Amino acid sequence: MSDITPLDSVGEFGLIRRIQDTITLRQPSTKLGIGDDAAILAPPAGHEIVISTDMLVEGVHFDLTFCPLKHLGYKAVAVNVSDIAAMNATPTQLVVAVSIGARFSVEAVQELYEGMRLACEAYDVDLVGGDTTGSPGGLTISITALGQVAAGKAVRRSGAGPNDLICVTGDLGGAYLGLQVLEREKQAWQADPETQPELGKYPYVLQRQLRPEARMDVIHELRDLGVVPTSMIDISDGLASETLHLCQASGTGARIFSENLPIANPTLEVAEEFNLDPIMCMLNGGEDYELLFTVPLAAHALLKNHPDITIIGHMVEKSEGSNLVTKSGQPVPLRAQGFNHF
Repeated sequence: MSDITPLDSVGEFGLIRRIQDTITLRQPSTKLGIGDDAAILAPPAGHEIVISTDMLVEGVHFDLTFCPLKHLGYKAVAVNVSDIAAMNATPTQLVVAVSIGARFSVEAVQELYEGMRLACEAYDVDLVGGDTTGSPGGLTISITALGQVAAGKAVRRSGAGPNDLICVTGDLGGAYLGLQVLEREKQAWQADPETQPELGKYPYVLQRQLRPEARMDVIHELRDLGVVPTSMIDISDGLASETLHLCQASGTGARIFSENLPIANPTLEVAEEFNLDPIMCMLNGGEDYELLFTVPLAAHALLKNHPDITIIGHMVEKSEGSNLVTKSGQPVPLRAQGFNHF
């Protein structure tokens, strides 16, 4: 059994030095990273900076009973990069603040930051600073992500108009069903600590829950195709909720066709096992971190055969409302039933 190093044996600055030693800077716009009172950034001329902050709180956003710290570190970065992607921007830097309870060892914190380091490498992002502090309870991670976009090219939620096509990347519902599997196995373990979790059958949905990926790949592909979304948002709280956000900001309604919603076969199988409606899982599950965006009708020819983009409906006049259209043609009003903090 390896030695465990208590946090108080290295102190805050010793911990920071250990983290700093693992950081590699990649972005030309990063002039100074960790080690001073503040980082120094110099974005290129003709670009604007986009900023987003996201907080993950133990017991609210994650459960360390089944969430490995390395996966958590990766996910914490990915969900912030996803917000930058949703603005049609390129992520460049991160600032990370962590509040850590005394039960965590130095090695545990290093494992968390190793996940962050891997994500920074995957998304070509620099970790340039932050803060560490003790906590009387659990673990809290707050990340501020910065990105760059050519001036005037950021995509907001408010630019969609009637007849714009509604598109989604990837597939939906997997993260929600991965959480159902993890919660079930946790309950079985709590009832009998000798029980071994049965997770081997569920690699896809567990990956979707524990280590999601931000869809920067699609952002780059849309640029290469010359397609500029008219509105965009990432799917953190469920497709229905995010569609309503776009409609509210753009002053439109929406028609989404249930038969067009993308779901992976492993996700469908788990939904059937749990006796859950796949449509509900896709509409309200959340945490897929796919991109939901609208494009002009003229972009149809460019996107209709894209292997990782699905056209699921179109925007309509606000007076027509926002509806899911069933296979029988029946409109059902969309309801925001995703996660709500308050």
